[in-house]
Amino acid sequence: MRWLSWIKGALGARGETIGNMDNGAEAVFVARALTKVYHLGEVAVHALRGIDLEIGAREFVVLLGPSGSGKSTLLNILGGLDTATSGEAFWRDHDLVRADETELTRYRREHVGFVFQFYNLISSLTVRENVQLVTEICPDPMAPEEALEMVGLGHRLDHFPSQLSGGEQQRVAIARAVAKRPDVLLCDEPTGALDYETGKLVLEVVARINDELGTTTVVITHNVAIAGMADRVMHLADGRIASVEANPRRLSPSELSW
Repeated sequence: MRWLSWIKGALGARGETIGNMDNGAEAVFVARALTKVYHLGEVAVHALRGIDLEIGAREFVVLLGPSGSGKSTLLNILGGLDTATSGEAFWRDHDLVRADETELTRYRREHVGFVFQFYNLISSLTVRENVQLVTEICPDPMAPEEALEMVGLGHRLDHFPSQLSGGEQQRVAIARAVAKRPDVLLCDEPTGALDYETGKLVLEVVARINDELGTTTVVITHNVAIAGMADRVMHLADGRIASVEANPRRLSPSELSW
């Protein structure tokens, strides 16, 4: 592939293996020496300090780390919501560092679904209409009804967000993300505002999307227990990846406890 040839040429002198994971899976995300510096007046805040990573097609990855470790910054760069200060970051043939805003907008629209801690639903629109907003701007969407059926809310199509529980609102947000048929699902603390049982229901939906649609999934969490449902767990500290662990077996959300 063209993008792999380019990266190999740029980084080949370092002798790194690019393009395939250790298990032979295709690496769809590749980052090398990725940095992000924010300037607050005269103060430089180093959010990322030379991140190297590869994430495979269909892989489920959990990012763990304390507040300020760089998790959200990394997720935002992978999702095209933010740009790096230096280094390399690719999703397949999309250069996420050198892309302009038009290219990043197209990348987000066509390839990425986002789920955040807060649901960001439009209160004056029904559940169906909240999902339909996304389906009108992407090339090959699901019907809103199909996406909502996937998350177990096919019977709540004409309800408004205020008529739903927090867990149901989060599932609407997930339906809105997956209605695009995204290649990538990026979740930033998707259970952070939910109680234990409701959080596990939401994780069941995220795991199902990864399994059934083959969507590469990255989840940020402070909850160490959630790491058990991942293929791999990346621990971040002070803007660096401190360690990477592979789970011998992925747990189902029903097996998790915290």
